[in-house]
Amino acid sequence: MTDAERPDTPEEGAEELKPVIRDRRRIDPETGERRAGDTDPGAGQATPAAGAAVADGALADELAGARAEAAERLEDLRRLQAEYVNYRKRVERDRELVRENAKAEVLTELLSVLDDIGRAREHGDLTGAFRSVGEALEAVTSKVGLVRFGEPGDEFDPTIHEALMHGYADDVAVPTCTQILQPGYRVGERVIRPARVAVAEPTEALPSSPGADAGADGAETTERAAADNEDS
Repeated sequence: MTDAERPDTPEEGAEELKPVIRDRRRIDPETGERRAGDTDPGAGQATPAAGAAVADGALADELAGARAEAAERLEDLRRLQAEYVNYRKRVERDRELVRENAKAEVLTELLSVLDDIGRAREHGDLTGAFRSVGEALEAVTSKVGLVRFGEPGDEFDPTIHEALMHGYADDVAVPTCTQILQPGYRVGERVIRPARVAVAEPTEALPSSPGADAGADGAETTERAAADNEDS
């Protein structure tokens, strides 16, 4: 065989050449850790653990901000609810006040009719159909809250009584209503008309001036005249 025909075979004693494989992966596939000899230019950047810590810190800050905002919104809702409750109470109070004012205005217009019914009863003229109508009207006004007040012997109270006559008497210890010239009326705590009365004070309160006795006698005369006029 010639040299050209001789197959290419390694010479005896020559070392066989093998391919060299270099693993340049930065992460060890078996442990998942970064290899110690890694000289990656980005090696100075945060490691996965440090990145996770940074992410956790950002999440905690975001959560704290969300909680603060939720607390603020809850406080706003509570304030709005309190304002709404106060608004409803104010509306109900105003509505009730309007009803009471309207009721008082209507009843005030009826007082003169009630006065006529009272005078007719005192003189014995409240009979027949007039009596039925009068009693029905008194029942209706009483049902809606109208209360009549003022009786002889009541202690004089300037907040509910209007003194039209004044005198002195021995049988009273405090200023006392001796005569009811016109009854008073109220609705609840609201006085829509004070009782018009004659008032007598204790005799010891009589001034000691020379004309005191004459003044007292004049007051008593005025009271008798008023009583006579009322009876007539």
